[in-house]
Amino acid sequence: MNFLAHIYLSQDRDLVQIGNFAADPIKGKKYKSLPIEMQKGILLHRKIDSFTDAHAIVYKSAHRLFEKYGHYNGVIMDVFYDHFLAKNWTLYSSISLAEYVDRFYNLLEVHFELLPKQVQRFYPYMVEQNWLVSYASIDGIETVLSQMNHRIKHKVPLHESIVELRTFYEELEHEFTLFFTELIAYSKNELALIDELYQKS
Repeated sequence: MNFLAHIYLSQDRDLVQIGNFAADPIKGKKYKSLPIEMQKGILLHRKIDSFTDAHAIVYKSAHRLFEKYGHYNGVIMDVFYDHFLAKNWTLYSSISLAEYVDRFYNLLEVHFELLPKQVQRFYPYMVEQNWLVSYASIDGIETVLSQMNHRIKHKVPLHESIVELRTFYEELEHEFTLFFTELIAYSKNELALIDELYQKS
């Protein structure tokens, strides 16, 4: 669910953004039937996820949630980290969050036929409820987590993690800032390597 981070880390390359955003339902080598730039976004998404899952700072953040939420702590932390990105958006972009998100929604509409069916289904709700902008507020995050409760197999009250967000807010924000600085550099380098790989193939 860390949609905003994946979109941002795609360096404003349209189909890379779409691939990075929509990658989760596309398993194995199924991505190879898609446009090249979208393929690159999917590969970048996978690299970002692997880097994030193995990072000590992310583990430290998520571990605070493990006792109560088990392995859903990572899902919650994705949302929390997107909150800090949205809240501090002006540190990372000269374009307002609202304008950036509107542009991305339009991009999805133009390339709707390239989206996996699962993404096509939730796209209207995403736009109507303006998920990406709503991440900037704690209320918005709570709403997103409440909606996620209905989509998980086990009944875990994800929205209750807002208590932990408020309790550890300064620590989590600091950890996000340190981690995201590394992630920006990592993603830029990995996308360059992916470009080189495609040039050689």
